[in-house]
Amino acid sequence: MSLGTLYLIPTTLGEGCDLSAILPEQARRLAASLRTFVTEHPKTARQFLKQTGTAIALQEIRMSTLDEHTRPDELASLLQPLLDGEDVGLLSEAGCPAVADPGATLVRLAHARNIRVVPLVGPSSILLALMGSGLNGQSFAFLGYLPAEKSARINKIQEIEQHSLRLNQTQIFIETPYRNQQLLQDLVATCASDTELCVATDLTLASEDIRTKSIAEWKRKLPDCDKHPTVFVLYRRPVDKMPRQATARQRK
Repeated sequence: MSLGTLYLIPTTLGEGCDLSAILPEQARRLAASLRTFVTEHPKTARQFLKQTGTAIALQEIRMSTLDEHTRPDELASLLQPLLDGEDVGLLSEAGCPAVADPGATLVRLAHARNIRVVPLVGPSSILLALMGSGLNGQSFAFLGYLPAEKSARINKIQEIEQHSLRLNQTQIFIETPYRNQQLLQDLVATCASDTELCVATDLTLASEDIRTKSIAEWKRKLPDCDKHPTVFVLYRRPVDKMPRQATARQRK
């Protein structure tokens, strides 16, 4: 018996999107055709599939859950439909599966079992924020979540800023939406005035807001990103990489 294919199907980054404007037809068509899915949250997965117009009745679609609470010994059962020759879709809560997402563990196991893995094109908030920031796209790192405790978070911010300066590397990170404002305040209070920071909020939504400013400029007025999905992009530009006029100002 031939093995099934694991399709990594991207979803929207929030509610109220025009699905046809966000996801390519191939991704929408595949999502609508599959009978079995591994999802982070079945409820939101069903809402997404309802938008795609599934060929199979929603109540007949089989869903297994893979989230941060899934134990390693439970992963094998998620692969069983694939081993039985059935194609399976992997859905994230938002955006691209397996990127800052627990689905990566299933993808790695699929490779170990020689199961074909097919990633499909769709929105990644991480890459969209980097693209929209205007900061160094030649070298960058995604750091995930920063520490929740304030002193540890400030230490991490200092470490990130120095890492960016030393490696000439853009640093990308996120926060739980209800802590966005706290993180932003700590960034502005901790970083050097010429460090650049992009705050990218509600990407692909009607309320999308992407702005890159120096820390000195952000100090005049902070954006309100409280409780909105936000990606932070930080870059401490080495002196020899600064525009000539900026370098001259810095020497005064």
